[in-house]
Amino acid sequence: MKISCEIIKDLLPLYHDGVCSDDSKAIIEEHLACCDSCSAELQAMDRNWPLTNTEQNLNEAEAVKKLSRRWRKGMKKALVKGILLTIAVIVLFSLLLYSFLDFKIITTP
Repeated sequence: MKISCEIIKDLLPLYHDGVCSDDSKAIIEEHLACCDSCSAELQAMDRNWPLTNTEQNLNEAEAVKKLSRRWRKGMKKALVKGILLTIAVIVLFSLLLYSFLDFKIITTP
């Protein structure tokens, strides 16, 4: 089966990433065996690939760590705000209760 180089070049990124189907993989490998142009294109992809999987994983791990730190810092701020707000509400409620109930201390002789 003769498939044009343009179709193979469209499928090469999928082949390179290992996400194409087994049938596509077989057709691409068959074409690469007899086409120097497409083989050179695949080798260029190998050389020019921007990030290897290891580098990409490290970058993703660093991004997750930064996000985790930000989230933790935000949670600490929220906790402190919650505690301060709770204390303020308790103090306000106590002052209102004290002023409206007008406590009188009666001493017994």
